[in-house]
Amino acid sequence: MTTVLAPVAGSVIGLAAVPDPVFSGGLVGPGTAIDPRRGAAEALAPLDGTVFKVHPHAYVIVGADGRAVLVHLGIDTVRLRGEGFRVLVREGEQVVAGRPVVAWDPAAVEAAGLSPVCPVVALEARPEALRALAAGMVRAGEELFLWD
Repeated sequence: MTTVLAPVAGSVIGLAAVPDPVFSGGLVGPGTAIDPRRGAAEALAPLDGTVFKVHPHAYVIVGADGRAVLVHLGIDTVRLRGEGFRVLVREGEQVVAGRPVVAWDPAAVEAAGLSPVCPVVALEARPEALRALAAGMVRAGEELFLWD
């Protein structure tokens, strides 16, 4: 079993509420989403593992068991071309759950006319493999869901 932590603090809204059909339709994979608190923050590693891919607006961490979790910081934020984001790790680097990966400001994303909602997706997982999804408010680093 893999415990996936909340990479950001905010309100858990679920993937169905993400304003992007690729995420809300579960096309990327199952998971949940967080509407983050506004203000400068650091997005954290959701599990222990290796930084497989890191962009200013999104990253994938792969655990020792091969399970990969995607964290996407906002919707369509690739359009910001990295502005307002600061990558704090390198691809291939080992990280522990809770380590800061990207510094960003959800309020700046919103001010740019984009949604700051953060999908957290278990890549290549079956929907029924996820359980104990958090609800309501979460703090960064708290348990978000379990992946059987």
